[in-house]
Amino acid sequence: MSEHPQTAIVVGGSGGLGSAVVKTLLNQLPEARVFATHHSTAIPFQQERLIWHQLDLRDPHAIEQWSSEFVRVDWILNFAGFLHGEAGGPEKTIRALDADFLVDSIRVNCLPTLLLAKHFASALKQSPAPLLATVSARVGSIEDNRLGGWYSYRISKAALNMAIKTLSIEWKHSHPKGCVAALHPGTNDTALSKPFQANVAPQNLFQPEYTASMFLKLLTQLDPASSGNFWAWDGETIPW
Repeated sequence: MSEHPQTAIVVGGSGGLGSAVVKTLLNQLPEARVFATHHSTAIPFQQERLIWHQLDLRDPHAIEQWSSEFVRVDWILNFAGFLHGEAGGPEKTIRALDADFLVDSIRVNCLPTLLLAKHFASALKQSPAPLLATVSARVGSIEDNRLGGWYSYRISKAALNMAIKTLSIEWKHSHPKGCVAALHPGTNDTALSKPFQANVAPQNLFQPEYTASMFLKLLTQLDPASSGNFWAWDGETIPW
């Protein structure tokens, strides 16, 4: 995209990867104002061009209310995600499936992107090059699924991918100058992946700062013709 954002929103900005994305935007886009959200965790750092907002992504009304504060938004980057917690973690077998855990996964991994797209539609339309990008995961690719397991996470990310693809079709008419993208970050050294890092080769475990810089390089190159694709951190396209 030739237009660098004047206003960028990073949802999940207090997480391991989201925090790195916020810092990268501030460092590499000196004209941009960045709005970042946090939920239960504390604000990790402050900066004069950075405004924090406490937001529960599971609350549709909260997203709608926050969106009313914006006239123009150029980029919305959603880096919030849910893989494991007190309620459980990735299932190795269908016998471990828990209905509440599956619903919670969808509520965090899929629904917020749809709500952001809905309630920020007007503000994004004021941008000359609007971008909506959400962190997904390669395990959400139906075509790429060769190992099975991880039902709730795979299902919630596959649903997210369908949401992104469907939104990109609508944006061709409603936001013709814009781009919608799903992003795969690989495995990063964050709390989300911590319980599973033992099975990851050292060269495949990335530092969040590296992934954030690669994503910014990718995002600044996307345009309307790129809309509706699933991108890896290194610029590779991933099958849905």
